[in-house]
Amino acid sequence: MANFIFKRLFYGILVFFGVLTVVFFLFTILPGDPARMMAGQQVDEATLRAIRSEMGLDKPVWAQYGHYVTDLLPVGIVEANDCAENEKITEQKPSKIFRLLHLGHSCLVLKIPSLRTSWQSRREVTSILADALPKTLILAFVSIIFAMFCGVALGAVVAAVDKEWLNRAVLVVTVFGMSLPSFFAAVLIAWIFAFLLADYTGLSMFGSLYSVDHYGLGSQLELKNIILPAFTLGIRPLAIVTELTRSSVREVLAHDFVRTAKAKGLKNRQIIWRHALRNALNPVVTAVSGWFASLLAGAVFVEYVFDWKGIGVVIVDALEKFDLPVLMGAVLIIAVMLIIINTFVDIVYGILDPRIRIRT
Repeated sequence: MANFIFKRLFYGILVFFGVLTVVFFLFTILPGDPARMMAGQQVDEATLRAIRSEMGLDKPVWAQYGHYVTDLLPVGIVEANDCAENEKITEQKPSKIFRLLHLGHSCLVLKIPSLRTSWQSRREVTSILADALPKTLILAFVSIIFAMFCGVALGAVVAAVDKEWLNRAVLVVTVFGMSLPSFFAAVLIAWIFAFLLADYTGLSMFGSLYSVDHYGLGSQLELKNIILPAFTLGIRPLAIVTELTRSSVREVLAHDFVRTAKAKGLKNRQIIWRHALRNALNPVVTAVSGWFASLLAGAVFVEYVFDWKGIGVVIVDALEKFDLPVLMGAVLIIAVMLIIINTFVDIVYGILDPRIRIRT
């Protein structure tokens, strides 16, 4: 089991550095000049060179990549002079850096991994992500709860009724829900429910979880603003959960213990909700755990359409402004959460089913 866990953790680290490498080099080959966007169009070349030097853009791409990876690592090697300066910092901020070993002209230090500062706003990337990440987590959590409860209920009802026309209708709806792109679905749902039917629904096309008054003195919780984004984001997992529940319940209904329950005189509703559904939820739970991780990445387009101030809006703004530290930080946070959730699920599977450990 220890070997299985070690392999899963090692694969997770490889995936993390793979995402880091691909995103970093894709960003560097995009046309555009972050230094000019930061300084404006009316600026001389000397100022641009100074800005590029400050941002580290005057170095080769591989050197930029190496410096960024070094900033992410919890340990690093710095020059002796820098180490002396860092020791002064240590006296003021003990949690910032700690010297482990002196290596002649350099020293090995223990430090907090850094996502650097934004090139545009000059804010710490961790601060930007700390403001945006909770909103994305709330949106993903509400979406997956909606998909799970509605999908399980709908799938169980369809399996209990067992009508051919109803099965075909649900199959068409689930296939349509899976194939509908998130961006198009967000625009369509916002147009229908927040524009055409706004007088009846009372919903807005844009808005966050909290609204601030005109004077910025107070905020008010606006739960209605999460309805449309959560519904849009939950359409695809809803389709999956519905189909999985329908097929699983139908399979369980063919077992011997269900026929025994019917022979005892139990009503069909009691058999579905008390016996069949409990034994049919294993694949549903598996799908929900995987989809929750996917919703964190899939929320980008939905958040942007509904102006939900989460990670999605942060990523799009960083792309428009060529703000590499913010973009890298947001993508890496999503990648880490995906890796953690998937690795945790794999480990749980390995604990429950030893055959998985043997095959891997």
